[in-house]
Amino acid sequence: MTDTPNRDVQRAEELVRSVLAVSPRDPRAHFARGQLLRAQGRYEEAILEYEMVIALNRNWVLVIAALGWCKFLTGSIDEALLLHEQAIRLSPRDPGIGNWYDRIGRIHLLQSRTNEAIGWLERARGANPSHPGIRIDLAAAYALEDKSQLAAAELGEARRLSGGDRFSSIAHLKTLPGAWGGVPKIRALFEITYFAGLHKAGMPEE
Repeated sequence: MTDTPNRDVQRAEELVRSVLAVSPRDPRAHFARGQLLRAQGRYEEAILEYEMVIALNRNWVLVIAALGWCKFLTGSIDEALLLHEQAIRLSPRDPGIGNWYDRIGRIHLLQSRTNEAIGWLERARGANPSHPGIRIDLAAAYALEDKSQLAAAELGEARRLSGGDRFSSIAHLKTLPGAWGGVPKIRALFEITYFAGLHKAGMPEE
């Protein structure tokens, strides 16, 4: 979201370090550090920060969900599902609940539980209809279930909502920062489910 990401990350590191030097048990500072580490792809380190925050404030749902996504990216899929379900139970009317529905749907999609994925992703779309990431996840899921018209419609809507070339091709999508990273196990699951579904939905490889 910035034209100077490297400089901004460096500045963020300086700010977090300065806060923690004064308040080493400040949960907000540890959460900020966890978010920064996650943005850098340092997921195992981010998990330690999130766990420290939860030890200080065990009902902070945003942190619980963030921990869940890092668990997913490190290959702990079952833990990721449980943590997102916990966040939903703690805050069933949370403004960010659409993202949690989407993550659960994506996890089911990657595990080839496509019908279950669609149910969660449709709930995510209902909670946040203008989020292009939810629409692209639905496009992949619908395509894998041979619902070609629905898949094409969601792909088109994702492109319209994103307003750029983000979803122009699978090759381009893979170059962007996103949740299709993680350990090799997770990247392999994306290849055989998520990206296969997008190709089937009509997204070109190149």
